[in-house]
Amino acid sequence: MWDRLLTDCNIATMDPAVAAPFGAIEDGAVGIQDGRIVRVGRRVELAGSKAKSIEPLGGAWVTPGLVDCHTHLVFGGNRAGEFEQRLQGATYEEIARAGGGIVSSVKATRGATLEELVEQSRPRLRALMQGGVTAVEIKSGYGLDVETELKMLQAAKRLGESEAVRVAPTLLALHALPPEYKERREEFVRIATEEMIPAAAGLAKAVDAFAENIGFTIEEVRTLFDAAKAHGLPVKLHAEQLSNMSGAAMAAEYAALSADHLEHADEAGIEAMARAGMVAVLLPGAFYALKETRKPPVDLLRKHKVPIAVATDCNPGTSPVLSPTLMLSMACTLFGLTPEEALAGMTREGAKALGLQDEIGTIAAGKAADLCVWRVSRPAELCYWIGHPGPERRIFGGVDLQGE
Repeated sequence: MWDRLLTDCNIATMDPAVAAPFGAIEDGAVGIQDGRIVRVGRRVELAGSKAKSIEPLGGAWVTPGLVDCHTHLVFGGNRAGEFEQRLQGATYEEIARAGGGIVSSVKATRGATLEELVEQSRPRLRALMQGGVTAVEIKSGYGLDVETELKMLQAAKRLGESEAVRVAPTLLALHALPPEYKERREEFVRIATEEMIPAAAGLAKAVDAFAENIGFTIEEVRTLFDAAKAHGLPVKLHAEQLSNMSGAAMAAEYAALSADHLEHADEAGIEAMARAGMVAVLLPGAFYALKETRKPPVDLLRKHKVPIAVATDCNPGTSPVLSPTLMLSMACTLFGLTPEEALAGMTREGAKALGLQDEIGTIAAGKAADLCVWRVSRPAELCYWIGHPGPERRIFGGVDLQGE
């Protein structure tokens, strides 16, 4: 006997093995046992199945729980002042070179205790959860020293232990050059590769870097990636956001999980990503907040069949976004994704960008029962409504969670 049987629902499985758009099964049912999906199909196919709880959903749509595969959710303070500067005409690069940007979040993050970081970050995480997120990546990167980077990863771990959400912590070891290392750049890269990575290997699930003119060079990132691989950690990269440094192609050499942003990516980089089986993570919130005009090369990604994920990039400076459904809408209106591509980007492809595609991201037998129940007439409504408030019910590991 199963624990639960959800019936009288339409299911956007997002499973490519189901030929219909959105992998849809209309008038379907989902069986759940021990926190996992045991069967999904047409309601008539599951008729007669026994469960402790049989729950008709009144024609609602069920999707996989949303996966936010790129966030900087843990940080101290905020950067609302920089938002005002940008409104007055300053560019992101100008603010960064003047000592703002990433570096301006470092002081508050270094000064916060572990408990303070956890409690400052919790409301942001809960906002994403209320929007339908059941799995989230949380990067470090606002410490810029070993102690604070570890503190950020520990904060991410505690959030995952105390909230009903899967947290994938990522060590963003090369994010910005600390002011105290302005004349000792090589020394900071050495610390990141020889001290941060070994210290974080038990906490982080991946290693990331910011390859950019205001960030780090391709050769510096190579050094970091070599160290990550030596410690058995997969890599990912902030690539081609502000310029083309061929970061995506370099990341492909390391079979990176993803390359993220990609506004300035060229076809050579996209082809390399395709060969490496990487995911392209698009971040419309940052594009919008920075008033960028150059869009990611979506047509090239489609041409070369590179999976496209969508994420909030929740961070204090360039994407203060707390609504995953807003990102679904923006991915369509700003980048030209179809609603099916956008929803796949925050489910199936987002899971792949975290290396969790065997566990979450589609509704299929054997996977975790992380689900969202939406009171909509068709899945496209999740992209159509600008900032849809979130699902009617959020099911995590087979357990209903409402009003977090």
